[in-house]
Amino acid sequence: MSRPVSTARRRLLFDAVAGAAALGLSPLAAAAPGPGRVKKLSGTDIVLPTGDVHDFDFFVGRWTFSNRRLKRRWVGSDEWDEFPASLSCESRMGGMVNIDEGVFPTKGWQGMTVRVFNLKERRWYLYWINNTTGELFPPVAGGFDGDRGEFFGDDHDDGRPVKIRFRWTRVDADHARWEQAFSLDGKDWETNWRMEHTRVKA
Repeated sequence: MSRPVSTARRRLLFDAVAGAAALGLSPLAAAAPGPGRVKKLSGTDIVLPTGDVHDFDFFVGRWTFSNRRLKRRWVGSDEWDEFPASLSCESRMGGMVNIDEGVFPTKGWQGMTVRVFNLKERRWYLYWINNTTGELFPPVAGGFDGDRGEFFGDDHDDGRPVKIRFRWTRVDADHARWEQAFSLDGKDWETNWRMEHTRVKA
């Protein structure tokens, strides 16, 4: 059973969803396509996957997770920073909104992901907020096919435009994996962050 959302967290969720709607005017989240129309990641041939409103139901609950984050990007490095974290995930509006709040104790970070399911597109939009800026990052969009989900978006890395890919894998009922990769052209990808999640038993 998920824990109730505090007033402060509920206010942040409402603000995040409102911000997500505003960001829907970005090139990635432009006017929703009509039936049968294909939506692609800008400047590429990558078709944004679709999914189901229950794609993230499996993630509801409390988790611990280990992080491996690449120390230097774009230089072919294989040096990783490893650190722990934990989060709590909740579902709202019949599954249309999925939210998690994570704590990275050795880094001093906190972060929140707000996932919003667009019923017309049958596609998820994922937004990230952290406590260092308080701003919504540009979304990634996509969905699950079986136990694997892919989500794509546009952002900047140190001022350089990049394509972003999230990959989610439902390993089993108590384990999940998340990976982040960046690309300059949507063809060659460098994975720069991996998380291995383990469910906290009640």
